[in-house]
Amino acid sequence: MRRSQLTANFAPLTAGFVLAAAGFALVTPSLSAQSSAQPHWVASWSTAPVAEVNREDAFTVPTTLRQIVHLSLGGSTIRVTLTNEQGVNPLNIGAAAVALPASDWSGGAIQPGSSVRLSFNGKPSITIPPGAVAVSDPVNLTAASLSNLAITLSIPSQRIATITQHGLALQTNYVSGGSPIDAVTLNSPSKMSYYDFLKDVEVAAPHGATVVAFGDSITDGWHSTSGANATWPDDLAARLQADPATRNLGVINMGIGGNRVLHDGFGPNALSRFDSEVLAPPGVKYLIILESINDIGVAYNSTNPHDIVTAQDLITGIAQMAARAHAHGIKVFGATLTPYMGAGYSSPAGEAVRQAVNHWIRTTRQLDGFVDFAKATRDPANPGAFAPAYDSGDHLHPNDAGFRAMAAAINLNFFRKP
Repeated sequence: MRRSQLTANFAPLTAGFVLAAAGFALVTPSLSAQSSAQPHWVASWSTAPVAEVNREDAFTVPTTLRQIVHLSLGGSTIRVTLTNEQGVNPLNIGAAAVALPASDWSGGAIQPGSSVRLSFNGKPSITIPPGAVAVSDPVNLTAASLSNLAITLSIPSQRIATITQHGLALQTNYVSGGSPIDAVTLNSPSKMSYYDFLKDVEVAAPHGATVVAFGDSITDGWHSTSGANATWPDDLAARLQADPATRNLGVINMGIGGNRVLHDGFGPNALSRFDSEVLAPPGVKYLIILESINDIGVAYNSTNPHDIVTAQDLITGIAQMAARAHAHGIKVFGATLTPYMGAGYSSPAGEAVRQAVNHWIRTTRQLDGFVDFAKATRDPANPGAFAPAYDSGDHLHPNDAGFRAMAAAINLNFFRKP
């Protein structure tokens, strides 16, 4: 999907988008980098990047990006990771800053005096090689769980053939022609509904840990309400914060729309991106895998079947991910594939494969447990299809109520220490 298409596909923020400005109190850059004691870092927000060809020749003039992220876990110190993982050219970052969004975020406004510059090994700018990421120095602040943060990047004029991007931000972000990085309001901003060059936000949390939600568009949140933080990983984060026994946990959403386990499509296949998106983020202790429906839909599409896979192929792929996670001390929970009959690529043959994969997820000892998303969202009278109250209308993705039902189906005892 092209950048111009992405912008057109998403509405501006709704009234359901709540800015938790009171949850932040920014102060001065941290001196902890100079200390021998290293913080225990935990990923609080993250997104999975894909390669976007720069067809519109963006960034050939100085550009300011102002993008908003929703933290799952709060803390007193943060750092930000920028990414050029999908790039083929070096990426020059002229400056970067974090700030509090204004109560009226339209136009990308931030609260006056709240912007704090980021540095990279003490320097205000950095060049990120192709395929690499860059982690900022820590910044001291108090950031509440389930609150929002604005990240501003100043991109000098340069040629960028491939942008490292996540196409579904579910926030309204802004791009401006070279506004000052600390400006309260941007000069003639344009809306953008994706994330460019952002990888994660980490918090120092001595007793914290992270849950990775790993999957496709159903995890990414396609058809959830933009600005409402209404994906099932968002809803899970809210449940964890409401329980005193799990308030030390964050959730990061590593979903990519159209993603498959065994073949590339929108983004690299799940097995190839597993290391960078599950094993690399700091503090990961738990993993929920919801992948395979696109493999099934493509392979058993009645009009254009291709990239044929069997149920056993998909089971092997999930088992491979579980084995790799277990080697790093991560507990792995499989999620049953949600109903899809009536979707554009559904078929009886594909439904049989979905049922076979779900049976394995429910019964295998290769996983540490399972979440029955299929049972939580299906129509009791027609189990191959979504319950009407949970169907977004395309018979493949849930609506906000369906996402809430999915999150409610997750047993929080999975994450409580004995």
